[in-house]
Amino acid sequence: MTDSATIGPVTAPNVHVMSFNIRRRIPSARRGSPDRWSARRPLVKRLLAAEQPTIVGVQEALADQVHVIAEGLGPAYRWVGMGRDPSGRGERCPIFYDADRLHLTAWRQRALSATPDLLGSRTRSWGNVTRRILVSAAFADRATGARIIAFNTHLDHLSWRSRLHSARLILELAAASHAADPDAAIVVTGDFNANERSAVYRALTADGMLRDTWEAAAEQLTPQWGTYHGYRRLRRGGPRIDYVFAGPGVEVESVAVNAARFDGRAASDHEPVQAVIRPPAPDDQHEEA
Repeated sequence: MTDSATIGPVTAPNVHVMSFNIRRRIPSARRGSPDRWSARRPLVKRLLAAEQPTIVGVQEALADQVHVIAEGLGPAYRWVGMGRDPSGRGERCPIFYDADRLHLTAWRQRALSATPDLLGSRTRSWGNVTRRILVSAAFADRATGARIIAFNTHLDHLSWRSRLHSARLILELAAASHAADPDAAIVVTGDFNANERSAVYRALTADGMLRDTWEAAAEQLTPQWGTYHGYRRLRRGGPRIDYVFAGPGVEVESVAVNAARFDGRAASDHEPVQAVIRPPAPDDQHEEA
């Protein structure tokens, strides 16, 4: 029996994008705790198996958790992204994608620091002690020829300066990608640890390069649940700190904050955020890669 989906699989030219902080595995979580990974692992797999997004930006995934996500999504999916430590270990912000639908043309990982090309770097002047990263991936849609450039991140939970510096870098990179390929659809997923009233949110959306898909959507399929619940009661109208942003020319068909519960249990301490977008029509015909 298949679990019901909030959105579920979509067909071309639509693209289903999800941002999902799966909550890293905490060894100290006690037996019976809703945070215990052994209890949440099958729930994560069930949620992803039901939704089958075209692109999933994941946060807080440890190496073993990445493989669980892949199992939940199924054999058609691939992923890119390394750990945030200089060795390539540690938490990841991988981008998963349906390889039957999308052809990966390039991908890159940057440090969210003053030295973004130095993997594993962190700059204390930005205010963060924990390393933070940004993963980007470029795709060609096998069905339509449309081009998509996806960014995925997890901003610092303590330092507002780090979040603001990171937001400005992400916006700069999104703008540069748009300038280089104006017909490509830009999407940004992540846990930004900042609500809609924050300087981070304003920095990302002020000039119109990126739009909050929740606000831009033709249809909101769910209430605006707070996206971080910490295994507490759902909050209608609560703050959103997890987002899917879309760039110029991207139509936003629908959005949802996925508050799925399995016998009252949540798959993570964050709700997945989902959007169905329609990339701009390609400027010419592209052969399938």
